[in-house]
Amino acid sequence: MAGAVSSRGCQKIRGSQIRDLIDSKHSVLFDCDGVIWNGEKVVAGATEVVSLLKRRGKNVFFVTNNCTRPREKYVQKFSRLGFADVAQEEIFSSAYCSALYLRDVAKVQEGKVFVIGGDGVYEELRDAGVPFVEGDVDDSGMTIVDCPLEADVKAVLVGYDDKLSFLKLAKACCYLQNGECLFLATDPDPWHLLREGRVTPGSGSLTAALETATGRKATVIGKPSRFMFECIASQFGVDPAQSLMEAQGYKDSDAPDKKDYVPDYVVDSIADFLPLLEDDD
Repeated sequence: MAGAVSSRGCQKIRGSQIRDLIDSKHSVLFDCDGVIWNGEKVVAGATEVVSLLKRRGKNVFFVTNNCTRPREKYVQKFSRLGFADVAQEEIFSSAYCSALYLRDVAKVQEGKVFVIGGDGVYEELRDAGVPFVEGDVDDSGMTIVDCPLEADVKAVLVGYDDKLSFLKLAKACCYLQNGECLFLATDPDPWHLLREGRVTPGSGSLTAALETATGRKATVIGKPSRFMFECIASQFGVDPAQSLMEAQGYKDSDAPDKKDYVPDYVVDSIADFLPLLEDDD
């Protein structure tokens, strides 16, 4: 957990230390995968902690790099797993924040976005009013040599796409030959763990392929980029100094830029909050 994220710290805290930290903050940001749930199984204590934090007047938000579903579907998952009071506006996914970036920062209105991604990305773009190249165009039997290309693509957005084709990748390369075409990625996650130890390439892997092919570097929207937090701050006036946020363990990374994301404090599980919140209730 972190307040203002520090390059030092990673101090494990327990008991009254956790209580004092919670009491000193106004907002709590939770990751979802591995913190709130694992697949379709809720993490022990998560529903009770979220409810108790809200009853104590804390602002609670949920951030996720998973771009495969729109926020509406996340609300349904929270409800399905027993969370009775999670609202859509409290959920910030990399797909949703990417749509906000394209609409409010890049202001892609006169033109279209070419998407490598799934339904979650398309639905968030549609809800935000961001025009995009429809993903169901029938290019069967065509190659990059003879397939049609859109004339007004202003941005390429890369997310997780389990139906990625070589032709789609090649189209993205063509659009990115235009230096004025924005190159965005929903998140940098390189892979995702599936059942029985299997893995699947993540958005970061697909982005890396395009970076290699085009010689360009993508702007990443999701964690650990600051833009996701800026989305929350702009909508709810959240102060980072008055916030707790679940952070990944970057302490042992050899990459200097990763050291900036080492949390000040860590706990083993969200369940560590529960006895303290129950005692104060």
